Amino acid sequence: MEEVVIVGAGIAGLGTAVALKKVGVRALILEKSKELRTTGAALGLFASAWVALDTLGVSDKLAALSAPLERGYITDVRTKSIQEVHYPPSSRNGALPRGVHRKVLLEVLAEELPPNSIRFSSRITSIETQVEHGLSICIVTLDNGTIIKSKVVIGCDGIHSIIARWLGLAPPVSSGRSGVRGLSVFPKGHGFHHSHALHQFVDVGKRAAFFSLNDKEVYWYFGATCTPKGMEKEEDPEMIQREVMEDLAKDFPPVYLDIVKHSDLSSLTWAPLMFRYPWDILFGNLARSNVTLAGDAMHPMTPDLGQGGCSALEDAVVLGRHLGDSISKHGKLMTQYVGVAIERYAKERRLRAATLVTVSYLSGRVQQDGSSRLMRFLRHVFYGLLFARVVKGLTRYDCGKLPRVSSLPSCESDSSI
Repeated sequence: MEEVVIVGAGIAGLGTAVALKKVGVRALILEKSKELRTTGAALGLFASAWVALDTLGVSDKLAALSAPLERGYITDVRTKSIQEVHYPPSSRNGALPRGVHRKVLLEVLAEELPPNSIRFSSRITSIETQVEHGLSICIVTLDNGTIIKSKVVIGCDGIHSIIARWLGLAPPVSSGRSGVRGLSVFPKGHGFHHSHALHQFVDVGKRAAFFSLNDKEVYWYFGATCTPKGMEKEEDPEMIQREVMEDLAKDFPPVYLDIVKHSDLSSLTWAPLMFRYPWDILFGNLARSNVTLAGDAMHPMTPDLGQGGCSALEDAVVLGRHLGDSISKHGKLMTQYVGVAIERYAKERRLRAATLVTVSYLSGRVQQDGSSRLMRFLRHVFYGLLFARVVKGLTRYDCGKLPRVSSLPSCESDSSI
């Protein structure tokens, strides 16, 4: 019997477990892989993420290991025009956006958890709810026959979430684009001018980006409306690298091609860019009884705003905040109040998540689709003036603070299971 079971040890899963620990609840994380997953190499964390990381107590540790992103440059590959964008700092702690190794982020979060909080090689095969002693509990079955009972189950199991399917959500859909991600290493240092900046390059049907993680490592991304040759099976990283350099990005600036050339081939990944329709998030079942979702399991989105990891960390804090209000003086979740807490969490996250999914998708369309005068107008005027302000506002979201353990509500009798 567990207080909380979290399915998936990604950013959302680990972040949620840390948030619950902060409010006095231990969670068991079930991860199907043999170790922490680091697919994607790195990610940019903007202001809203640093607010969440500050609440989780790990912002200082991560900031010391990553480089700030003070501004961004968006280059039109055909016209050579460049737009400069300044990223706002966090409204709470003044933190600037930073590029972070995905592995480092996961490890820092995992270090905050008690021993044996993560059970690797644990693949769930089914989930159901039932009533015991008048209270609803969850029953999770693993592929080895293990049965785990829990007061709460949180699906943080990614785009193809088993928990989302159990809740009845429609599966994510393709955006019509695919993305390649990689990490490049320069043993003697890359020496880039404007190393504390996010560089983006847009062309018809194509978008690329890179930023420095430190003096020797650079994260890069390439997205296209077509599926690059030979990438369907993701079997040959050399083919992926060659396809990007010699075909898809051959007209991109030499600095970008040089970065791709220095790729650590073991870091290269290709995947279709998926998202969930925003109306499914607004009106779908994000929670039922004592089961809910967080991260990509709830709101998969295209990477055009760089908000996937940020919103997962927001989810973790908001969910921890609501569940923290359902704890007895004995430090146990009161099962009779858990369902209400989860419903409040889902209600709070619906509009925020649907908005991020929508704006991310539209941002990608405006930046890279079409070469007509109208699309160029949208790209240079609408995106540069209006859309950028909307994006800045979205990235300064404050997910709130967790209740202190000493200030949590108490009750004379704990009727939880």
